[in-house]
Amino acid sequence: MKKLILLLFIPLISFGQSETEINTKPNHEMIGSAPIYPGCERGNNEKKRKCMSEKIAKFVAKEFDVGCADGLGFSGRQRISVVFKFDTLGKAVEVRARARHPKLEREAVRVVKMLPVVKPGTKDGKKVIVPYSLPIFFMAN
Repeated sequence: MKKLILLLFIPLISFGQSETEINTKPNHEMIGSAPIYPGCERGNNEKKRKCMSEKIAKFVAKEFDVGCADGLGFSGRQRISVVFKFDTLGKAVEVRARARHPKLEREAVRVVKMLPVVKPGTKDGKKVIVPYSLPIFFMAN
């Protein structure tokens, strides 16, 4: 049986961030308001971020087809790294994935593109593009 495991949904908060900064902790103060997932409108910014992380993890766990790894010859824990951005309209765009096989990458991109539209992030009262990273782990037999 294959099992999908998601880690925390990690925002890569930046405006002009270089590739070497990707693994640093996000600086949430740079954004007035992070994107807000539908149903996560209550509470302070930290509660909204946690709610968004949990909802996206549940969404991906539900929609991701772990059967796409069948016949690829992989066993054990598999990782797919997905990066994308929420644009100023709240849509997931520029979705890219890295995995051991293109089939796994395509499935991860498909699922992230299905995310519901979120309330866009803002900075100084203006809508901004917010980059995100989503590691997906699952066990293949």
